[in-house]
Amino acid sequence: MGAGKTTVGRALAARLGLQFVDSDQEIERERGCSIAELFARDGEAGFRDIEAQVIDVLTRRDDIVLATGGGAVLRPENRKALRERGTVVYLRANPDDLAHRLRHDRTRPLLQQGDMRARLHELYRLRDPLYRETAHFVIDTGKPSTALLTNMVQMQLELAGAVPLRRPRP
Repeated sequence: MGAGKTTVGRALAARLGLQFVDSDQEIERERGCSIAELFARDGEAGFRDIEAQVIDVLTRRDDIVLATGGGAVLRPENRKALRERGTVVYLRANPDDLAHRLRHDRTRPLLQQGDMRARLHELYRLRDPLYRETAHFVIDTGKPSTALLTNMVQMQLELAGAVPLRRPRP
């Protein structure tokens, strides 16, 4: 969470002429409430059930760039669907950088209790191996601009043959 999935995904989709889809936004649209409200009402397990259903549907679509919530990899069925039905790029971010980026964010339910920095380190410890298991490519986000990160993702996808090569401008 906070690594830039939605921002980079949206920019990449625009460059490639594809539709951008954010699984969390799809869940909110379908359920008519925020992710925070779903967590409060159904708990994390209930939310993850809904998320798994949405990811199953979305990963069957063609010609989209999909950004998932940070916890989507917690379910084995999500990891399998993502890896087998698409090309997955893990935007790896240092937990300390994330804590700085998210310090004013009050919309993420998993970060609203206790020490945010400690929570991000714990989430990273638990999730990093799952992200790596799922991903075809890992890109360290560091501090580059959205444009540079988007270039890096596009270049990896082009080299892998997952998207057409950019044509040189005349």
